[in-house]
Amino acid sequence: MSLKITTLIENSQGEHLGLKTEHGISFCIEKDNTKILFDLGQTDAFIYNAEQLQISLEDLEAVVISHGHYDHSGGLLPFADRFSGLDLFIGKGFFDKKYGYRNNSYEYLGNNFTEDDLISRQINYRFIDHRKTEVKDGIYIITDFLRDNEDEKINPRFKIWKDDEFVSDPFNDEVLMAIDTPNGIVVILGCSHPGVKNMLDTVASVFDKPIYAVLGGTHLVESSGVGLDTSINYLIRENIELLGVSHCTGKIGMDRLQENSSKFFHNSTGSMIYLDF
Repeated sequence: MSLKITTLIENSQGEHLGLKTEHGISFCIEKDNTKILFDLGQTDAFIYNAEQLQISLEDLEAVVISHGHYDHSGGLLPFADRFSGLDLFIGKGFFDKKYGYRNNSYEYLGNNFTEDDLISRQINYRFIDHRKTEVKDGIYIITDFLRDNEDEKINPRFKIWKDDEFVSDPFNDEVLMAIDTPNGIVVILGCSHPGVKNMLDTVASVFDKPIYAVLGGTHLVESSGVGLDTSINYLIRENIELLGVSHCTGKIGMDRLQENSSKFFHNSTGSMIYLDF
């Protein structure tokens, strides 16, 4: 079994200086002969980066979007306009109108498309309605996360417009990718709004294997105090072999992980991880 995970775009510039960056994230997952795209950044920049990295996006088995925020879904329409016949997996509530409240005003943070846009482009989309869904040969989508960790709280500034009023966004649409390997589960996160510990505890509850690697966004950028300590300490003590977080993790969280875990690395634009089992 072989596994290759490429970060097509992320906030920061890595060793590949010719690649574009933006506040967003996108991964190409290649397991044996299966290829899946997880998140699509803000724009079509990830497509340019894939071309520069000589990664074809024409033979994808599926596209999965972690949640309905612009920095994860924004590249979908330009991607769909170029590549036809997409099979898209999204969580329930993905089309909720999502906002962020800051400086006494509401800013729209959601998708730049509607369900009608997907239908008109003949995108086959499916809502994930089970906690564990196998997409293809040991590659799973996980959702319906446990919310047992009281120290991890969703920032109340995140809202959805529902029934003519703003209410707190529960992020019921959030999903992650989990890849079953002989050494354990490789987890790829979009933004971890329900809490990174809650999400990884959910992975542990549905697989009888340890978590081998964690990549992606942890949303520790908006954590502090006990909540930040709980998440950081959890990631350190779980003995995760590869800890490649970034995007919404924030400088404080990344610095603490780098100082306290030899397994940490900054997963930036163009990062490639190869695993053979």
